[in-house]
This record gives sequence, C-alpha cells and structure tokens, in this order.
Amino acid sequence: MTTAPDLAHAAWVKSSYSNGNGGGCVEWAPAPARTAHLVPVRDSKNPTGPALLLTPTAWAHLVAYAARQAN
Repeated sequence: MTTAPDLAHAAWVKSSYSNGNGGGCVEWAPAPARTAHLVPVRDSKNPTGPALLLTPTAWAHLVAYAARQAN
C-alpha cells in the first residue's frame, strides 16, 4: 500500500492550457510525483478541494489524451 503524500505545502504548477476566463484549469505538483511516485492533480479554481493522485503512467496517458483533444 502506498501512503498519500502530504500536499499541505506542495508547489503546484498550472497547466499551460489554463486560462483566466474560467476555462479548464488544472494544476499538478511535481515534487510528490518524484518522491512518492504519485502525481497530484487538482482544479486550480478550487485549491482547497480534493486532489486526484495518479500513477506516473496514468498521468502520462491523461496528458496525451488532453493533448489529442486540444488539436
């Protein structure tokens, strides 16, 4: 069993596709991805809300899927 990383002080990175017009705003935290091998993802419009924890493989698939949808 993997222990969820403490995200209280995580540095979040906003997606380059996010905008200031209320569009799809996604953030991820790279440090826990490196140390816990889980990629935290959250809605940047709700920073105190829940974070989804993805495996690096699942994160890569999500990013690839989103890139295909953007084209």
